[in-house]
Amino acid sequence: MITRKITASESGKRLHRYMRSLMPNIPLGQIYKMIDQGKIKVNGKRKNQNYELAAGDELVLYVEESQFEEASKGQKKTKYIGVNANIDVIHEDEQLLVVLKPAGMLTHPDSSDQKDTLINRVHAYLYRKGELDSALFMPATANRLDRNTSGLVLVGKTAGMLHQLNQWIQKHELEKYYITIAEGKLEGDGTLTGSLVRDEKSNRTVVAGSKHGRALGVNPEKEKSATTHYRALQHGKGFTLLEIELVSGRTHQIRTHLQSIGHSLLGDVKYGGKPFAGVNHQLLHAWRVKLPDGREFRAPVPELMRKTMERAGLSVQQLGQE
Repeated sequence: MITRKITASESGKRLHRYMRSLMPNIPLGQIYKMIDQGKIKVNGKRKNQNYELAAGDELVLYVEESQFEEASKGQKKTKYIGVNANIDVIHEDEQLLVVLKPAGMLTHPDSSDQKDTLINRVHAYLYRKGELDSALFMPATANRLDRNTSGLVLVGKTAGMLHQLNQWIQKHELEKYYITIAEGKLEGDGTLTGSLVRDEKSNRTVVAGSKHGRALGVNPEKEKSATTHYRALQHGKGFTLLEIELVSGRTHQIRTHLQSIGHSLLGDVKYGGKPFAGVNHQLLHAWRVKLPDGREFRAPVPELMRKTMERAGLSVQQLGQE
């Protein structure tokens, strides 16, 4: 018989998913069978496979220790020695962490950087606080930002909150707003709905059916719908300060959509923009998030973006920031 106590970060996780994490070497069908046969009980009672675990629940597995050891081999062990734990926290409570990602940092590891990424820093930060209390659930981001995009990233500290954040995003109930500087003069509000296609070879996104897509030879059958709302906030010296709302969240969506209407982002040379004041990449900042529960979080404008705005004849005062 094996006994386990559910930790705070594991709360909200469904029973069958928890068991799958606990015993990765057992097929999911066998886990369902164990639950149905009462070989897995919570607080002394049978529960169905979708039961949401709560902190403090006592889980009992009626299996031999040798069987459990074999079934649980291969669980991931996370290391934090030497991992930078410095993060800019915008908001934190028992379930939700909102952090500010700087431009130039990856949200998640890839082939170019495995260690100093935002999520690794978040894990190291929580580990040092003693809040990384489970090998079966790791706090994770609900949204991700490109390397050169800065701004708000939402982290579910518990399985329940992460699931809730993902549900809000999938149902388009969570509002995400960016600010950026576009070339030329845009007036008022607008909505861009061109479907997008990814070309992995060039790491570019194009509007389906556009001349850029035809030139790259991308397959239009792989197009995905995308909706971008924009609002002009201020006009400067040949530039427009925009607030962008992403309804969908496709890769490079904002950059592609604005290029398609002839208003590439300042400095975004990959998508038709021109270098400006030493800036040769997009200045895109996820500055505001509104949750369906009424909470709203804002991020300060990065220093490079502030200075570039001033040189382009724009002001952060338009955003209510001094």
